[in-house]
Amino acid sequence: MKYAKLILAMLTITVIAGCSTSPNTFGDDVNFLKKHTDVIVLSDRSGQSQIAVVPQYQGRVMTSTAAGPDGDSYGFLKYDLIKSKTTEEHINSYGGEDRFWIGPEGGQFSIFFAKDKSFDIENWYTPAVIDTEAYRLTSQSPSKLSFTKNTKLTNYSGTQFDLRINRTVQMISRDFAAINLGARIPATVNVVGYQTVNKITNIGTEAWKKDTGLLSIWILGMFKHSPDTTVVIPFVPGTESRLGPIVNDEYFGKVPAERLIVKDKALFFKADGEYRSKIGLAPSRARPVAGSYDAGSGQLTIVMYTKPAGAKDYVNSMWELQEKPYGGDVVNSYNDGPNDLGEDAFGPFYELETSSPAAALKPNESLTHTHKTIHLQGPEKDLDNIAKIVLGVSIEDIKTAIQ
Repeated sequence: MKYAKLILAMLTITVIAGCSTSPNTFGDDVNFLKKHTDVIVLSDRSGQSQIAVVPQYQGRVMTSTAAGPDGDSYGFLKYDLIKSKTTEEHINSYGGEDRFWIGPEGGQFSIFFAKDKSFDIENWYTPAVIDTEAYRLTSQSPSKLSFTKNTKLTNYSGTQFDLRINRTVQMISRDFAAINLGARIPATVNVVGYQTVNKITNIGTEAWKKDTGLLSIWILGMFKHSPDTTVVIPFVPGTESRLGPIVNDEYFGKVPAERLIVKDKALFFKADGEYRSKIGLAPSRARPVAGSYDAGSGQLTIVMYTKPAGAKDYVNSMWELQEKPYGGDVVNSYNDGPNDLGEDAFGPFYELETSSPAAALKPNESLTHTHKTIHLQGPEKDLDNIAKIVLGVSIEDIKTAIQ
């Protein structure tokens, strides 16, 4: 598959010899980051729920904890790349469990390829505004940060976009997390929650139109993998003739059957960092929630996002001239692993990703995409009801789905 081979080659360029051992605590990660860049730590009133945000990395949430500085650190960090302070040519994969991106990546409306260039690794460049450029901090409180950035992007077809990016990062209290989940959170369960409200505004003089290309907001969360971690994505049940395929599992070649189990109302995807693979759900199948469970640490992660009713146009990021440039996915999960050369390019780690619809914006119009992350850690019996309510499956279902 041409796309898969190109992606594998692209990922290979980011390899830096000798991966550092991951610190075990949130405090370790914050102290590491402070040695190499500016870090802002947000906290709830208890001081136990904390997140670390880096303005230099586009206001990225690098990691979080539900148990203070000595608690587990949930986000993946690429320690060697951060420490090196070098700038890679095509992409700088610093990590982070909520990072702001813009789509589409491939196709005739791509913002990663210049006009008329071939879709190969030599011509693939991550725009600096979602890779290396800092966003301006406009407001700050103990539990909330706001950032802004004006930029220009030109797509593969030559269309120019003048846009303003606004991004707000805000803690979610324990009570508000329970309201979002629609479930009681037992006192035995530690929780950290936050949301990012991401907005793009057309600040140019021309409307953005489908026939010349549209942009979308794309949020990617990079988390620490483990042999006991399984991604769970609920979906809308129904026949393929009415709703289309349940899942796109061919991004990097078809996912082996033992790594992706599709049941009646949810699918289960192995997130062990041992096999590079990716899945996605189209708007007809996606629900506004996804999650994962690490049985080894007793950690349940829930991602919730805005999915506007009736929205059907989502940008397509395949590396090819596309028949359906607005036939893309809404929610994705990626499992990292060795590439075809046996090298680990990014992590390893796993991802939960969400996207906004394509933004057909007139001058001064905006599109907003909200992405929420809630980590819960505690005894399985106390997480079970939350999993059933939010994901529609039990903890035991998750643990036994993929053996």
